[in-house]
Amino acid sequence: MPSYRSLLSSEFVMDFRIADTFTDSLAKLTGDEQKAAKTAAFDLQLNPAQPGLSFHKLDRARDPNFWSVRVSRDVRMIVHRTGRSLLLCYVDHHDDAYQWAERRKLETHPKTGAAQLVEVRETVREITVPVVAPTVTEASADTPTKPMPFAEVADGDLLKYGVPDEWLDDVRAADEDSLLDLAGHLPSEAAEALLEWAVSGKPPRVAPVPVSDPFDHPDARRRFRVMHDVEELERALDYAWEKWAVFLHPAQRQVVEQDYNGPCRVTGTAGTGKTVVALHRAVHLARAHPEARILLTTFSETLAGFLRTKLTRLIRREPRLRERLEVDAIDAVGERLYRARFGPPDIAARNQIWESLAKAAVAAETNEFSPQFLMSEWEDVVDAWQLDSWEAYRDVRRLGRKKRLPLERRERLWSVFERVRADLRQRGMVTRNDMFSALAAELGERRNPPFDFAIVDEAQDISVAQLRFLSRLAGQRPNGLFLAGDPGQRIFQASFSWKALGVDVRGRSHTLRLNYRMSHQIRTRADRLLGAEIADVDGNVDDRRGAISAFNGEPPTIRLFESESDEIDAVGRWLRERLEAGVVPREIGIFVRSDNELDRAREAAARAGAPHRVLDDRAVEGGDTVSVCTMHLAKGLEFRVVAVMACDDEVIPLQERIENVADDADLEEVYNTERHLLYVACTRARDHLLITGVGPASEFLDDIATQADFRS
Repeated sequence: MPSYRSLLSSEFVMDFRIADTFTDSLAKLTGDEQKAAKTAAFDLQLNPAQPGLSFHKLDRARDPNFWSVRVSRDVRMIVHRTGRSLLLCYVDHHDDAYQWAERRKLETHPKTGAAQLVEVRETVREITVPVVAPTVTEASADTPTKPMPFAEVADGDLLKYGVPDEWLDDVRAADEDSLLDLAGHLPSEAAEALLEWAVSGKPPRVAPVPVSDPFDHPDARRRFRVMHDVEELERALDYAWEKWAVFLHPAQRQVVEQDYNGPCRVTGTAGTGKTVVALHRAVHLARAHPEARILLTTFSETLAGFLRTKLTRLIRREPRLRERLEVDAIDAVGERLYRARFGPPDIAARNQIWESLAKAAVAAETNEFSPQFLMSEWEDVVDAWQLDSWEAYRDVRRLGRKKRLPLERRERLWSVFERVRADLRQRGMVTRNDMFSALAAELGERRNPPFDFAIVDEAQDISVAQLRFLSRLAGQRPNGLFLAGDPGQRIFQASFSWKALGVDVRGRSHTLRLNYRMSHQIRTRADRLLGAEIADVDGNVDDRRGAISAFNGEPPTIRLFESESDEIDAVGRWLRERLEAGVVPREIGIFVRSDNELDRAREAAARAGAPHRVLDDRAVEGGDTVSVCTMHLAKGLEFRVVAVMACDDEVIPLQERIENVADDADLEEVYNTERHLLYVACTRARDHLLITGVGPASEFLDDIATQADFRS
């Protein structure tokens, strides 16, 4: 048998590739093992024939091109080698790595032409789903059998979705219980197509893609990526479980690279990759338009910081692109542009508005409106829509407001708001909405706007004035405005009409349905917090029923305790178990409803023996520490392990908010946004989710709990 070095000397390795199975397996190793594996991968890329690399031919592997590479005394790397390429496939402890290779082969699918790592069927135990056996009295010949959705589907129809030939019989024999388990053994495109088919009842549309190289097929490009140099390999391995930076799903790529003749929106449930698409969209536009300036923005500085970090990883090899890509929170962008055009803005704080409203109410000699109602009407109607005259306030549509306001009462209210506006002008102060309205008006006078394209992440929490500004900035140009968001995660802004501001996304709206981040078990539990459909003011309906997860995981754990001390101890033990299993601190997040509960989260991290830090609205990613923060700041973040603590009664939904509602619509809005908050927190988890509280529990937990939960 020829040696590996002799093979290399006779043929030149042209392509050095990495598979997503390698990054997945790398993330499961301990920190020291990961370092050793990365070093071996770098050495292999630089010089595959160097004497320090110990190669071993895997005689028992079904694929003759599988080799093992020695990483350390007990860790082995599985590589696939041909005369044209070298592919990093898997890394694990010796026996587990060898068993992985013996159960797989790399082949080209006979129908689609895509390269696939296929699990060899005869090496897999029978696929079963654990069930509770019925008692003799429960068992009956009349018990209906589970439907098998693909029992009558022909071979050719299954093959066109990428199902390997040797798995066709298993697919046809699968019922609704065993399908998800079966999906874990299939190539990703086959698993996703079958799950979508089973959920929707309709076969997904698929078009043949002619390619000359199996690795160039879109389905192959999502799992195999050529590493052109050491920097690109380093980027892929530094944050191994964040595969989005290297592997882009074909459905995501289509949205990223498509041309639009007006504003475009991409939506989807948490975990479907909207932020991924926004990041890649920004980079795509920068590459396609070498002279253009691109704005990538979101509603908070915390999220902007994480976008900067992810963007840096994404374009590390193209530093010149970064010069034309501005990533910042929308308020920071507005303040900078306002300062350049009008001078430094003196922005009125919320407590100053409260004081001005109180004084104006006294001056207007009206005490029929509560301070809470005045503030709500100011924030959601008057200031939000920038109403500056009695006629504008009289005629505005009070969308979602249920409190009846006869004309004479509106007149008395306007006498209050008019005084507030005069007070702010006299003091030289502006609201943030004033600032964006001024910028929007000023953009109409410019021939050259400050940005050519704008991409907005978490767009559901952009305000009226901010969207009006963005519409004037880029919304009327082809590809000018790209908005990514999920109405089910709206926690800061009341719903309003985008169309009224010139942002009409009808015919240019995409919904991502593949949940690549969360396990099936976590996603289905979290989805119980929200309805199957969410409609916006413009009548666009977000149907959330078609979302699918293509991988299994542990079910979430929900536990209640008699005291905060008991809760803290239990969470600390649970986190310590995850750390001992190989999870690193930066892959852990702990979330609570408000600052009042942060001490409980900090103490739980301390008892787990993990370094931790509390995020604030200026925090950015960095360091190997557990992240602790409120649910509001969890937006846009993702972790392998998440603990959601302090889900107590009167904590979520927050009793203080309920007591201060001023309108029936406000009460509904409070409950909606509090539900969204818990949904946001739970959906930050990929693999492990723990939800805890001190009894009595939050009423929301009844929606996601099962009979097995609430054990102490």
